[in-house]
Amino acid sequence: MDTQAQLLVVLVAGAWPFFVGSLARGAAGAGLHPVVLLPGYACSQLDARLTDEFEPASTAPSCGGGALKGKKGWFRLWKNHKALQEDPALVPCYAELLRLVYDPVAGDYHNVPGVETRVVSFGTTRGFGSDDPATKNTCMEKLVQALEGVGYREGENLFGAPYDFRYAPAPPGEASREFSCFLSSLRLLIEQASQRNGNMSVILVTHSLGGLNANVFLNRSPLAWRRRYVKHFVMVSTGAGGGVFLLRFGGSPSPTDPLSFANTIRSFATAFSALPSPKVFGHAPLVITRAKNYSAYDIPEYLKANGFSDDEVARYVTRVLHVTLNFSAPAVPMTCINGIGVLTAEKLVYWDGDFGANPHVINGDGDGGINIESTLALDSLIGADPEQDDFKSLLIHNTSHVGTISDDLALERLVNEVLEANRAI
Repeated sequence: MDTQAQLLVVLVAGAWPFFVGSLARGAAGAGLHPVVLLPGYACSQLDARLTDEFEPASTAPSCGGGALKGKKGWFRLWKNHKALQEDPALVPCYAELLRLVYDPVAGDYHNVPGVETRVVSFGTTRGFGSDDPATKNTCMEKLVQALEGVGYREGENLFGAPYDFRYAPAPPGEASREFSCFLSSLRLLIEQASQRNGNMSVILVTHSLGGLNANVFLNRSPLAWRRRYVKHFVMVSTGAGGGVFLLRFGGSPSPTDPLSFANTIRSFATAFSALPSPKVFGHAPLVITRAKNYSAYDIPEYLKANGFSDDEVARYVTRVLHVTLNFSAPAVPMTCINGIGVLTAEKLVYWDGDFGANPHVINGDGDGGINIESTLALDSLIGADPEQDDFKSLLIHNTSHVGTISDDLALERLVNEVLEANRAI
């Protein structure tokens, strides 16, 4: 082991007793403000059931037989690693069941006909995570354990707000039934969490996409309600303008991952939610080809070049972009925690213009997913807003997008921020 590696081991080993000690010091948990957690993309579990209206697609013949033949009642659709391991032929079937359909008449998204879905265990943290050991720490499991170590208890002062990650907010006046229902459920959960804890206000803690959803929720809630019910908003691994790596739309589907199927993930209302924002990335080239460079302002044209239909591109412009450009201060006390110092795609080079191929990636700084430009923009778009009088941005070096909620040192920092929010007057 070289000297640098030895030093790292010593630093981590030395910090661990302090981390454990800090958890023990809060074990009593008396007077803690309730916490509501919103997890990141694909971290909420979904159940499904089939009705007589369901007809298997030609691309998913396994939906017409096998393990789903004659299936009645609810079953776990996402994430069901165990079932897909036992019967890999179900992967394209589950990809089909997860797909959304856009109804131009209603102006909204819904499930494939004959498929009903529901979020598992809303109000608790039991609906987070996965039964896949390989992705065990990518959601909020370790954060839940750390919060329990300082006195938080599931169902008493610790709550979870899982959501259907396929749906996204729409601009005011546009239909978004499922997302609107989630916002109503979240508002009621926060009010009940407060009432259950002596009418104390709530600390919202989010990760990744959960932060974008919470920001929309807060900005669409009356200011008087926010100031009454939200003590602090801790937004983790969420930039102000998305990430360049999400501009990669090519690639072959994974034999074990339903979300890797293009016709599935492209159908989601969230497919474009975290694409680079023109407000943050400006006219800098993000995708480079021999014939043309594409900036954040050129994303509609880039989507067309990647095979998206005119209707899909129009939905990006009228629904997604409107929300992206209106990312703003929530006007409640707020702490942003982000990782930096990790190689992060800054430019994608498809020199021959073949967007189905793997690009040459030019890396910059960030957390591996969110670029540092998006992270630093939080200071100008939120911190400098006159409506935002209490704002802190913490950057944790050499920490990835997921590391902010799974690395021991980052977890310690995050839990300390929750405890500090508790102490604030």
